[in-house]
Amino acid sequence: MSGPQCCENPPTLSSSSGAGCVTEIGGLKAYVSGPSDSKLAILLISDVYGYEAPNLRNLADKVAGAGFYVVVPDFFYGDPFLPETNIPVWIKAHGTDKGFEDAKPIIAELRSKGINAIGAAGFCWGAKVAVELSKAGHIQAAVLLHPSFVTVDDIKEVKAPIAILGAEIDQYSPPKLLKQFEEVLSTKPEVNGYVKIFPGVDHGWSVRYKVEDEEAVKQANEAHQNMMDWFTQYVK
Repeated sequence: MSGPQCCENPPTLSSSSGAGCVTEIGGLKAYVSGPSDSKLAILLISDVYGYEAPNLRNLADKVAGAGFYVVVPDFFYGDPFLPETNIPVWIKAHGTDKGFEDAKPIIAELRSKGINAIGAAGFCWGAKVAVELSKAGHIQAAVLLHPSFVTVDDIKEVKAPIAILGAEIDQYSPPKLLKQFEEVLSTKPEVNGYVKIFPGVDHGWSVRYKVEDEEAVKQANEAHQNMMDWFTQYVK
């Protein structure tokens, strides 16, 4: 996350995007979508651009359409990364360890509302938070999309079924690293794991695509469908 690739194709943030609404859960603002009486919840943990990215909110609405209560928390307290920001300085102020701690009261509140099963999908920055939630046993399934900061040691400790969707062109999680993740998962029969590398796409392709680019939308939709299939299988 030190170079420019994680910051390419910045979204135009919009506080009014999406069909859901913004509320407060576990002490954080969150965009929520889907049936509030559902017993199944999905956390979508954003990349550095945060919870107001329209593509991410549209994805939340798509997942909500499958019957899940979807929560997209503002882990950055209204201070998402902006293209003119210094990324190392911003990352220091918005560590994934803080995101992990902030996710715990959100999960606790969802459980107190009667949610029985929770899945988490993390994009880039958010993937590290999702993997930490899996290691700590807080979620029933995880999906990592073009992860950043995730290590082989992290994958060794996951406790929930995990799908890892990666890009062929990715300096943060190159295919070589994803193959190592796959090898680790193959030694853990108690955890269902799945690794898929999307050809010809860059880091960030699943949420930072241009809506007018048909091929980019097609590739993103395929990743979204893989994610939904994983949650439908394991969050129930």
